[in-house]
Amino acid sequence: MRHNSLQQQLFRLATAAALLVLLPGGAPAQAQTTAFGETADVVVVEIPVQVVRDGQPVRGLTAADFEVYEGRKKQEITGFEMLDLTAPAAGGAAGKATDVVPAAARRHFLLMFDLSNSEPRAMVKARDAAKGILGQLHPTDLVAVATYSSKGPQLSLGFTPDRRQVELAVDTLGLPELMGRSADPLKLMATDYQALMAQHGAIGGADKRDMNSEAINEYLQNLASQEKRADLDARRNQVAAFTRSIADLAKLMGSVTGRKYVVYLSEGFDSSILTGSSGQSAMDELTSNSPGNPEEGALSTTTSEERFGDTRAVNALEKMLEELRRADCVVQSVDIGGLRAGSDLGYERKGGTETLLTMAKDTGGDLFQNFNNLGEAMDQMLARTGVTYVLSFQPDKLKRDGVYHKLRIELKNQPRGTRLLHRPGYYAPKPFAEQNPFERLLQAANQVASGEDAGTLPTAVIAAPFHVGGDKAYVPVVVEVPGPALLAGAPKGAPLPAEVYVYALDGTGAVHDFLTQTVGLDLAKVEGALRQGGFKFFGHLDLQPGEYSVRVLVRNGATGASGLRIVPVTVPAFGQAKPVLLPPFFPEAPGKWLMVREAPRGDKPRDVPYPFMQKQQPYIPASLPILTPGQETPLALIGYHLDGDLQAAARITSKDGKEAGNGEIRLLEREAGTPVRVAAVFRPPNLAPGEYWLTVRLTGAAGTVETAASPFKVGGGAARGTAK
Repeated sequence: MRHNSLQQQLFRLATAAALLVLLPGGAPAQAQTTAFGETADVVVVEIPVQVVRDGQPVRGLTAADFEVYEGRKKQEITGFEMLDLTAPAAGGAAGKATDVVPAAARRHFLLMFDLSNSEPRAMVKARDAAKGILGQLHPTDLVAVATYSSKGPQLSLGFTPDRRQVELAVDTLGLPELMGRSADPLKLMATDYQALMAQHGAIGGADKRDMNSEAINEYLQNLASQEKRADLDARRNQVAAFTRSIADLAKLMGSVTGRKYVVYLSEGFDSSILTGSSGQSAMDELTSNSPGNPEEGALSTTTSEERFGDTRAVNALEKMLEELRRADCVVQSVDIGGLRAGSDLGYERKGGTETLLTMAKDTGGDLFQNFNNLGEAMDQMLARTGVTYVLSFQPDKLKRDGVYHKLRIELKNQPRGTRLLHRPGYYAPKPFAEQNPFERLLQAANQVASGEDAGTLPTAVIAAPFHVGGDKAYVPVVVEVPGPALLAGAPKGAPLPAEVYVYALDGTGAVHDFLTQTVGLDLAKVEGALRQGGFKFFGHLDLQPGEYSVRVLVRNGATGASGLRIVPVTVPAFGQAKPVLLPPFFPEAPGKWLMVREAPRGDKPRDVPYPFMQKQQPYIPASLPILTPGQETPLALIGYHLDGDLQAAARITSKDGKEAGNGEIRLLEREAGTPVRVAAVFRPPNLAPGEYWLTVRLTGAAGTVETAASPFKVGGGAARGTAK
């Protein structure tokens, strides 16, 4: 069976699939106002706090050392956690990008390149300074890349742990002709890294950087020539546009959970627009340049704004800084003016060091002027923020209206010189329907990057690698969501958009493949099928041998309800002829789920056999089957290089990893061919209701090999990914 018939096999298995209606382009449903009950809806506010003394973080504090106030009202601290990024991981190993970190404690760095207020030569060299600090960041830190020009801020790369993508985005400053394009809506990937490397394979390291530098320099020169030296009014308008754009960006950043650090690489804008001319020489210059010189008896046309500054610009700057503070964004200003010799523009740009200092100081950051010490200075900042205390409280009767609430944190019984760094407030959540598309994407990206199973939408996932030739493994990903949970709160009479995001990350945080799709469900046709069973999605990833964290986020695009599931996947080197045993699969009867297959990707889809076969018949594996103790359940085992007679044993562990018994495995029939397919049955022992993991061990002529664990559930209540 080849790839072109795979879709027919899948839809033949699911009788309800004919009822599925896909909306063109995955268009979202119309917004619906959602009512929130004050008693059932609980909001937890998390506050990341850093405590510093003599430039070093203070460790060993407890919840009893802190007091939290919202306005004047003292709040009860209901949760407390400490994260120390400077401490070695278990066994002394360095941390991994896939380590679980509390969302509120995770650091986010936005590298912002100001193309509008910087000389081209300085900006080209600033790329190296930005890349130089990447090695100092903790593996769990997330990094985004953006540029600012007359077109406003442009996000080249969203917050991602993938340092390869960050370097590419910095190297190219987001120019699509240099980087290529990625279909990733969450912007965790700016480009297909492997395809880009194959495309530029003949160009090595330094040569490729030189090529990029020349192209970037040409682009910046053209940009600068379009923005020739402007008169005072034009420069005021530029400042107004800048402050307004950054304020809007800060509002969006406020929806990202965790501390945000904006590494702002710029020469700054002319501070005289804010402060006016200072000093007698500057005043004399203004007077002499006036069309009418007072010494000649004419009236001076020098305006009060030129002498004393523009109050509107000052107010706009303060509004921008307030939005940055509210969003918990700390600006680390990097003055790149010292990187160049002379001007590229035919005139000298007026210095903006004062504005860079103001942006940093008024948001709790620092100004870096000496690039030779940038790494050292950033290292000090990273050390100060390496220990974070996360305080949680539950505000009483909080309205979901997006209103800002001020916070105050006090520290008890600490010596003088101890400083607290924390968010000055929080925005109340607002209904999903009132969030703009970019806020929704940021929210989804933040969930995927968190690396922690979470969410209100029950989601079950199974993923396993199959050898279909070539270097990469074909990794089918089967996702299940119970229908009643997916339908909860959905608008009546409107299509329901089901959003699916699948990403495979290695231990360094590099994204190796991804799959995203929005499925429009016509509830007038499929609601009955969903309520009786649920939504089941079949997709795949292409992965090289290695260890991966496959992260699957499913979200109701109408209500915002979502669930994130993390599945570890090991892709073996199939060509080494070592025995391999995939996770055990539980085949289930067709018709239980509303079945949806991924849309074709690329012009030439991979021609692969359908992987889930038994006795020449296809089946769909259950992501989280419900089993009955003492009752046999069909089981499918698939492996490679399994020779001779086989004997099987089962091991069961509870959800928290404790041994829960052995169970019984009976091997029924082995099929000829590759891969090795063995039909079996599994009888679970007497287990209490709950979730468990099954591991199967096979022993044969090639030795003993063990599967990865597969989840299952024993009775009692609704199962994740299984209908009641």
